Amino acid sequence: MKNRSVLVAGAGGFIGGHLVKRLKDEGYWVRAVDIKEHEFAKPPADEFILGDLREQDVVKKVVQGIDEVYQLAADMGGAGYIFTGEHDAAVMHNSATINLNMLEYGRLAGIKKFFYSSSACIYPEYNQRDPDNPKCSEDSAYPAAPDSEYGWEKLFSERLYLSYYRNYGIQVRITRFHNIFGPNGTWCGGKEKAPAALCRKIAEADRNGEIEIWGDGKQTRSFLYIDECIEGVRRLMESDFTGPVNIGSEEMVTINGLAMMISGIAGKNITLRHIDGPLGVRGRNSDNRLLAQKLGWAPSRPLAEGLEKTYRWIEAQVRARA
Repeated sequence: MKNRSVLVAGAGGFIGGHLVKRLKDEGYWVRAVDIKEHEFAKPPADEFILGDLREQDVVKKVVQGIDEVYQLAADMGGAGYIFTGEHDAAVMHNSATINLNMLEYGRLAGIKKFFYSSSACIYPEYNQRDPDNPKCSEDSAYPAAPDSEYGWEKLFSERLYLSYYRNYGIQVRITRFHNIFGPNGTWCGGKEKAPAALCRKIAEADRNGEIEIWGDGKQTRSFLYIDECIEGVRRLMESDFTGPVNIGSEEMVTINGLAMMISGIAGKNITLRHIDGPLGVRGRNSDNRLLAQKLGWAPSRPLAEGLEKTYRWIEAQVRARA
């Protein structure tokens, strides 16, 4: 079975690049596609196609001869990109167009199985106002009220994949990622997420320096290291469970606490200065009960372990740029 041909869409991105390596290590033939090259590490794909998946002709080409698709391509970024409102039209148009194209032309090409990467951003804002007690069980997604257009597009696309499953018998596997982080990801430029942004700020700071934190820093999140994310993706894809299912950590931390963990890893005495900025919901944490029930597995590695690896990588990037 390991000679199956798979397509990784979004392979020039953080999670996609790691996924290509895992699939190659397992013996799959991998075609990778993205609108851009990977910025930090060339994925070891058998074939890497530079192409815009919003273009139908590109999608018609890349789905030929493929058994399974991992669809991670999306217009996305961290809070500084998603929550300003300045990119809403592009986010919704670009990501929805990619998913519409991939499913329809994949179906016509005879592809029978799709993995789709949704997001914890689909969960209702009204269940995430208490930073200490957010509700993010899979069944809490409705009545829908995501706090961003990014979340609304992800929810629409979940329903799109499930519609193709019902109407055409295409197998789909849907996961809702919760803040994936690790080396070889965006760490500067405005699209980076909180762990990478804080690692960069602390790497750039003096030993007794100060960094800026958006908001009061009491907002909570959980962060999942990339290796466990990829393990969850593979387990879901090989299971008989359609989803949607959370893939995330249940180790919740405040943003202030995250910054202090990283400063400890860096060996620095960092002071936090709180400023206005885009925040998202007050609290979010992965609920892994369904994941454990359906897959017999859940992430278990401590946050500090992944932060150590990520900080060292970003510290090296900062030094190389200096």
